[in-house]
Amino acid sequence: MARSGQEKRHGRTRPGGSAVALSAAYDTALLDLDGVVYAGGEAVPYAVEALGTAREGGMHLAYVTNNALRTPDAVAAHLTELGVPAQGADVVTSAQAVARMIAEDVPAGGRVLVIGGEGLRVALRERGLEPVESADDEPVAVVQGYGGPELPWGRFAEAAYAVARGVPWYASNTDLTIPGARGIGPGNGAAVEVVRIATGGAVEPKVAGKPQPPMHRETVLRTGAERPLVVGDRLDTDIEGAFNGDVDSLLVLTGVTDAATLLAAVPEHRPTYVARDLRGLLERQPEVVPEDGGSYVCGGWRAAVSGGELTLEPAGPGTAGDGDGARGAMDGVRALCGAAWSAAGDGACGLDAGKALARLGL
Repeated sequence: MARSGQEKRHGRTRPGGSAVALSAAYDTALLDLDGVVYAGGEAVPYAVEALGTAREGGMHLAYVTNNALRTPDAVAAHLTELGVPAQGADVVTSAQAVARMIAEDVPAGGRVLVIGGEGLRVALRERGLEPVESADDEPVAVVQGYGGPELPWGRFAEAAYAVARGVPWYASNTDLTIPGARGIGPGNGAAVEVVRIATGGAVEPKVAGKPQPPMHRETVLRTGAERPLVVGDRLDTDIEGAFNGDVDSLLVLTGVTDAATLLAAVPEHRPTYVARDLRGLLERQPEVVPEDGGSYVCGGWRAAVSGGELTLEPAGPGTAGDGDGARGAMDGVRALCGAAWSAAGDGACGLDAGKALARLGL
């Protein structure tokens, strides 16, 4: 399911189709966690059942997260508690990716100032590095990873002291936000910005997490996937990371990205497939068919550009259109993606989609 040369250069102009369920078309699902499998510690609706069915059908499930707070074993234990059986080897974190990156840059056994949680400390020790807590401990590197809502403010000061002294600076990831049970909160990227501001903005950290290549490399090394499908909720990490790695992707609308944001996606943020939730792994993906005149049809819906806005209407008599429930609504989103992305070309679509999405209940 490799992308064409044009798609590699410029991104998709419409979502792809699959004649078989995605769980049969791909051997491994590389699943983001926050906003995809769980949010705020609780399972996302339908996630447990969908993943169980995909696993029983022979699909390998690997969990790839930019969240560096917890160890792979802790993440696997949490997944198992939620009803998604997993082992530590099934989990790939940005802490592991950044630890490998640091180990390749500094002497063996080097001290690393850690601003984050236990996941970072365990990953560094696995690479033969020594985590330390103070800028005065003569670190050879400083690394930031998500430390949770209880991370003391003084930790940012330690990072700033070290970076200002010229210590090489690394970040597990730079996601500005993270989804939780109560809404969207600040992520590690926000913490990185605190240190950047404190140090005058002259230094940039080396970043390992999605969408950067080190995370993709770490994932491939650990999973051995031959036909991987990246599954995520974020355009700027999951989907862009898949684009950078030249692999297909499935966006689910259970986390940060909503339908309006998807329609405005720039080329590198356009997923191969779109689904409301992880049940999309078990479904075929209908083709989005371009028509003469610039309209796009998917399932029972036809989308087009008219009067400076995106429009949506039933594709014709006897089509599913308005009455096809959640699955029909996603067909409408896919058709709208075709119209929006085609109109935008190599940019972002700025056309109003409010009326069209309201018709779908989104």
